[in-house]
Parts: sequence; C-alpha cells; structure tokens
Amino acid sequence: MTGPTGFDTALAAAVGGGGREHDVDAAASVLAASGADGDAAAARAAARIVRESAARGWTVPDLVRMTGRELTPRHQRLAEAVLPEGRGPAAFAAAERLDRFSAAAAFVEVLCLCARLPRLPDLPRAQAVAAAGDRPASKMLGRIRALLAKAESTGFPEEAEALSAKAQQLMAAHSIDEALLGDAGGTGGYGPGARRIGVDRPYEGAKALLLDAVAAANRCEAVWASEFGFSTVVGHAADLDAVELLYTSLLVQADRALHRGRSRSRDYRESFLIAYAAEIRERLAAAAATEVAARPDEALLPALAARDLAVRRTRERLFPTTSTTRLKGRDSEGWQAGRTTARTADL
Repeated sequence: MTGPTGFDTALAAAVGGGGREHDVDAAASVLAASGADGDAAAARAAARIVRESAARGWTVPDLVRMTGRELTPRHQRLAEAVLPEGRGPAAFAAAERLDRFSAAAAFVEVLCLCARLPRLPDLPRAQAVAAAGDRPASKMLGRIRALLAKAESTGFPEEAEALSAKAQQLMAAHSIDEALLGDAGGTGGYGPGARRIGVDRPYEGAKALLLDAVAAANRCEAVWASEFGFSTVVGHAADLDAVELLYTSLLVQADRALHRGRSRSRDYRESFLIAYAAEIRERLAAAAATEVAARPDEALLPALAARDLAVRRTRERLFPTTSTTRLKGRDSEGWQAGRTTARTADL
C-alpha cells in the first residue's frame, strides 16, 4: 500500500519493530514512492513524533543530539533540517543530492530513534529571585557572555586572563546577590530547578567530570546520564546560568590546548581532560571561597547553606538512586599537560 496512509502504517510497523532493517526499508519504499503527498505525510509524522517526544521530556535539541550520538552525521543533519518545524525529507534529499529512497530511509531511522526514547523525569524550572523588570539580570548575563567570548577569541593570554577573571567575578557576585535577595524576601516560589546540559563524545566521561567541577563550584549538583549524553544540573537560576556559560567556555579553552599538543593518542587526550577537570575543580573551589569570604554580610552564610540544602533535596528527589563513576588517566604526558593548561585557564 502506498500513499500517506500507507506510510503511517509502515512507519508504525518500523517503530514497533524496534527499527529493524526490513521494516525501515519497507517504510522508506512507501515514502519514496508517494511523491509530494508522501512528503506531506512525512512532515505530519515528524511533527507528531516531536510532540510525543516532548511529552516524554525530550526537547528538539535533545533529539538532534541523540540522533548524532546514535546514528551518523548525515542523520544528525537531517534531524536538524526536519525536526524543528516538522518537515518531510524532500528538501533535505535535494540539498544532500540523495536519491529518494536513501533520504526516506534515513528519515525513517531518525523517527524510529526518536519514538523509542524513554520517558525522562520532569524537571522543575528555576526562577530568578526578582523579575527581570526589577533588576538588570539579563544585562549582567550579557556582559558575562561578552567577556567570555572575548577571552576565548583573543590571542593575548594577559587580555584573556583579565577578561575571564572579570566574568568569573561577575558570576560569583551575581549568585551571592541572588542568595541575599532570596533570604531577605523569603524563598517561596524561588527554589532550585534543573537543566539538562549536553555532554558530547568523545571523552564524555572526562567532560562530565569537568561539568561536575563547574557545577560544584557554583553551588549546583550534576548527575550524568551516560547512556543519553547529558548531565542534569540542579541549582538556582543564576547558578545554572553560570554553570552553562563557564562549562562551555572551559571546553573551548581545553579543545584549543588539545589541538596545540604534540600527541594525538586517545589516552593522551582523555588523560589531559581528566587532569584538566581535576585542576579546574580546585581553582574554582578556591575562587568561590574567596568571593564568599570577601562579603561581610552576616546573613550570607545562612542564606548559602539554605540554598545548598534546597539543591541537595531537589537532586535527591529527582535522582533517589545514583552511582559513582571513576576515571583514570593512562598517559602521564597528557595528565601533566592537562594540569598545566588548567592552571592557566581563564576562569
């Protein structure tokens, strides 16, 4: 059976069969033979699967990331082209110069993968202590982003260090101000939330370790879901923003240093990143302690303790059972290079 109805039936069979090759080929054959009507039916199917995935906790960026993780770069490009707006594969086939069947098969494989993803826990949304109209929080984050972008792009280490140090200072001050405002005005309605941050291959264990270090320094807790390529970070709104911004910046700096290194072996790169994360953890913890010590307000420590407790309880509610993963560096040269790079990384 061909046509839109035939494709829906064939796609359901492919999803129900776990994406078996002959089911995928059957659905792709129906789609390829259906022409423009089939592409419209494919677009409706894509939109439906995106909606169903959202109901299970998966955003479109999550789906695109998982497609690249589990399938191929071409599948990921296809997901980027069709999933955000619920489109069929015809335009993608033309752009990639694919025959109809090949494009249809890749499309069916993407939809099968998305449809089989399990339900994720619902995440609470963190709220800022004051509304955006009450204080310039968005302007503060804009300044932090601009400083980190300049620090990543400049070719002068002294300038990069000054820019990133200022960004870190603004992050810490913004977080402390949030804590004091929340303590003064009560914490009702302004508790911690959670955010999923992608942890991409390769060396995802070491990258998750770096994210955990950044999260801990910013009074957050991170739980890594290795099978899905992301960590869930639990914390208050200002702290979650700081974690995402700083983690991204430190990854850029680490990647730049890795490309300057002499060795290209996997053990070297993984050892580099593990050591880099360990050293960054120490530097960030020291910087956070210094910023707190510089504030004379007697209400600060109780306010921070209350926020820490709220974060821990939220993490325990979302993830009552967790396990510990240990990573081991196997290349001494990579380990030393990672520690050295972290000591000069711009925070």
